Amino acid sequence: MDTIDRLPPPLPAEQIIALNQPKADLHTLRSYEWNGWTFDVPPGVFLPGATSRMIHERVLDGRIEVRGRRYAAMGTGLGVEAVAAAARGARSVHAFDVHAESVATTERHYRRLAGSPEGTTFTGVVADVFDGFDGGPFDVVTFNPPAVSRTVSDDPDVVRNVCVGAGLLERFFRQLAERDLLAPAGEVYVIASNTADLRGIAGHAVANGFTVEVAHRHDWQDGVLTYLFRLTRGGGA
Repeated sequence: MDTIDRLPPPLPAEQIIALNQPKADLHTLRSYEWNGWTFDVPPGVFLPGATSRMIHERVLDGRIEVRGRRYAAMGTGLGVEAVAAAARGARSVHAFDVHAESVATTERHYRRLAGSPEGTTFTGVVADVFDGFDGGPFDVVTFNPPAVSRTVSDDPDVVRNVCVGAGLLERFFRQLAERDLLAPAGEVYVIASNTADLRGIAGHAVANGFTVEVAHRHDWQDGVLTYLFRLTRGGGA
């Protein structure tokens, strides 16, 4: 049985909707603290949750190794992983988001918290996935996508950050492959749970030439299972 067959189907619709109700403070100014850093959160920019911290922690401690490598943070939001990558010693950091204010917020946090670390460059990119981007390739790409399979709000900011669905990942994988945006020994890390179509997401990756493995699985004890996938091309180690 392969990786896709072992993945669980999405939870029932009513459970997905109940688990992903947006907080009422989305359109207010907030703050976020992690690893001794304080981040300002402008209206419309999402606070990282526990799944995002799985990526942040791994970038900072090297379980997702970015030291000396070209790193792309897709869906950068506040920019926590961009700051963590600079602290880890990434060769370059590209911060992508479809939301211009999120990219601007990331750049502000990067300049204030990471400064101008020697040997690391930073580029903020406003783009819908990689549309219009002319650059690369990358050694490491991370993405905590808004892949929830049910619409949980009619607020476009909530939809953008929570429930675009698995189709977004199909475009992400296709653009990575068709544009050769991943270096030969590169790695892609995508995190998603069974509030999304996990089998569809993994299937899109395989269809675009990626090998999929489960790097981490977390059971939240409420029915939600979160998977951190590691993707490579050509059987990369």
